[in-house]
Amino acid sequence: MDQTTGTVIRTGIETVVNPLDLYALETALRIKEQHGGTVTALSMGPPQAMRVLKEAVAMGCDDAVLVSDKKFGGSDTHATSYTLAQAIRAIGDFDIIVTGERATDGDTAQVGPGIAAWLDLPLASYVARICGIKDKRILVERLIEEGYQALSVPLPCLISVVKEAASPRLPTLDGKIRSMELDYPVYSAESMDLKPEYLGLKGSPTRVVSINTPKITRSGRSITVTDDISLNEAIDAIIDLLETKGVLT
Repeated sequence: MDQTTGTVIRTGIETVVNPLDLYALETALRIKEQHGGTVTALSMGPPQAMRVLKEAVAMGCDDAVLVSDKKFGGSDTHATSYTLAQAIRAIGDFDIIVTGERATDGDTAQVGPGIAAWLDLPLASYVARICGIKDKRILVERLIEEGYQALSVPLPCLISVVKEAASPRLPTLDGKIRSMELDYPVYSAESMDLKPEYLGLKGSPTRVVSINTPKITRSGRSITVTDDISLNEAIDAIIDLLETKGVLT
């Protein structure tokens, strides 16, 4: 983390697909296989994020778009959802937007619902199962505290899925070959005509004001077992500790 800006340092770090987004990719691909259509993968990030889009195409996505611009640096969930929503508008017509439950770095689960808010779409979060699509509505089961909630959501809509929704497939050889040949559009702030007050760190209403690393201290006795005498000593020490804690009487 950058101690000054409170943002994640991404420079020089290997880019990988957010693990929870793989379930969204698989869900979208299964919808395509059962009901037709095409799947477009969308990612916002630095140029090296192109690697994850190629992986998505290798898994079976038809197209992929990278949203990348230095002006997007430091975006919180509000600015990120705004930028992605405008990128979706630029891509064109759609029926369903599928996102992962959350990102494993920020861990907020806010971007998916944020996109739905910017696009004024019906939203179903924490979707664990796609039950079908009929009469321009998608039938889903949401994972909730008490069990599952059945919903019928009108299209177009946005759904965020949990890992129970699908088990991600592996990329195929044909998919990998196609991913190397495909043309990947890159959307910038200028190409999408975005409002500068909603972009990047300056357009982010939330900030990380401090970063602290927890210190773990342990006080105890260390015994290295090298022979029968030290083994018995270690056993006695463990028994004494358990008796002190009230585990043994």
